[in-house]
Amino acid sequence: MASVTYAKASRIYAGTERPAVNKLDLEIGDGEFLVLVGPSGCGKSTSLRMLAGLEDVDEGAIYIDDRDVTHLPPKARDIAMVFQNYALYPHMTVYENMAFALKLRKTSKSEIDRRVKEAAALLQLEEYLNRKPKALSGGQRQRVAMGRAIVREPQVFLMDEPLSNLDAKLRVQTRTQIASLQAKLGITTVYVTHDQVEAMTMGHRVAVMLDGVLQQVDTPRALYDTPANVFVAGFIGSPAMNIKTVPLTEQGAAFADMHIPLTREQVEAAQAEGGNGKVTVGFRPEDCDMVSPTEGGMPVVVELVEDLGSDANVYGHAALEGVNERFVVRTDRRHMPNMGDTVFVKPRAGQSHIFNAASGSRI
Repeated sequence: MASVTYAKASRIYAGTERPAVNKLDLEIGDGEFLVLVGPSGCGKSTSLRMLAGLEDVDEGAIYIDDRDVTHLPPKARDIAMVFQNYALYPHMTVYENMAFALKLRKTSKSEIDRRVKEAAALLQLEEYLNRKPKALSGGQRQRVAMGRAIVREPQVFLMDEPLSNLDAKLRVQTRTQIASLQAKLGITTVYVTHDQVEAMTMGHRVAVMLDGVLQQVDTPRALYDTPANVFVAGFIGSPAMNIKTVPLTEQGAAFADMHIPLTREQVEAAQAEGGNGKVTVGFRPEDCDMVSPTEGGMPVVVELVEDLGSDANVYGHAALEGVNERFVVRTDRRHMPNMGDTVFVKPRAGQSHIFNAASGSRI
């Protein structure tokens, strides 16, 4: 087990205007499960591959514990990687696939047998050890790929979107297995995904990236409750937060006839950095209510109602400064409106997130 440190690590591809990963500063604790998340092309997989030694580090350094591994080959880093596509040898049995790396190391047969059988027991693969990969389901193949990593007993696990080839139900089941397995083994794990629900349910901490730049790293709860900027606020949470840039008035942030009150400090921060009389406000679908017309809510015309069983998501639009802006609110299924209805939506007091309209930074 080991800690991992990215020290202003950058990856710059020839002929590109901006780095794929730009001065990444990130410390991952011994035994921590850290998830790198962000949209396609944000640099998360490149960051992982830099740690694995599969991508060059053009500036800065990467350390495993206190050892500088920046320019070491992958085999000298004591890491094990699990890929999206399993990468199993089709002509080998499950046992042989899991044992292969240990055989290359000239590990004794008895030690190989012990490690493979222990990993198979952990992953509930004992009955499949003599099967070839083609006789396994996608979820079983992914468990074999994980077993192959586990038997190596590395200092660090690296996982690059390992669940993206699985169906929705199997993804939920397998992510639970991976999280509980990591807790049991206590091996430092860096996990890449584009799925923010996966990130929020698996990681001890989550690092959000955009355009090669680390936006925020924190616990899932802290990311959800106090996003550092507009991008993190909009990326974390499903359905996404309602985020709008609206006029700044003496009453606060103006959503047509509804005003969200702001503190003096928030008004001053909104006016700084070129705010131009605007402020960006976000509120989550579950942090607002449908109220009566006399309670000062914002009129929203309902376009779609998603009945989720226990509750419902109501999608609609409201006219703000002559433009129809989309909103979503989560409601009790007993109070579901109909398509075409006008409902009045009001964020709960103290539940709004305020950002500078120019910089996007949290106020």
